[in-house]
Amino acid sequence: MSAGVNAFESTVDSFGPAPRPSARTILVGVDGSDTAMRATAAAFGLARRQGARLVVAFVACHSTLAALSPAVASVFEHEATAKLHAELAGQIRSAAEELNVPVTFVKTFGDPVTLLRDSADQCQADMVVVGASQQTGHRFAGSVATRLIRSGHWPVLVVP
Repeated sequence: MSAGVNAFESTVDSFGPAPRPSARTILVGVDGSDTAMRATAAAFGLARRQGARLVVAFVACHSTLAALSPAVASVFEHEATAKLHAELAGQIRSAAEELNVPVTFVKTFGDPVTLLRDSADQCQADMVVVGASQQTGHRFAGSVATRLIRSGHWPVLVVP
């Protein structure tokens, strides 16, 4: 990561071949979790079979550590986000080139549901793919997948 670039700065990278003008668009949300990585693999398979363009959205957000000590949490989050983003970008680039799938890799910062919903609308996604939540509390508050299904106007594929 170059000096002066903020870990929470939005970025857009393109990997793989150029998309066809008439290609459908599949959006997948990724955060590095096992279910998100399975969702990404499923989305790559769908995009490859359908000749679609894949938009991979990595949404970085503050952890609960920020409430305890914002200055300390900021340093750890900055490093962790930059490292995770670099790892994911490498994996996404490799998969795009290997599978010959046009990919746009977007990094944003904020609420995952809001940003995935807005990204899907902005790129005119034909489908959204996300991993199922494995957190117990989401049974009560609702997971990202559940909230996307309720708010969206595109099909949402939830990968376990």
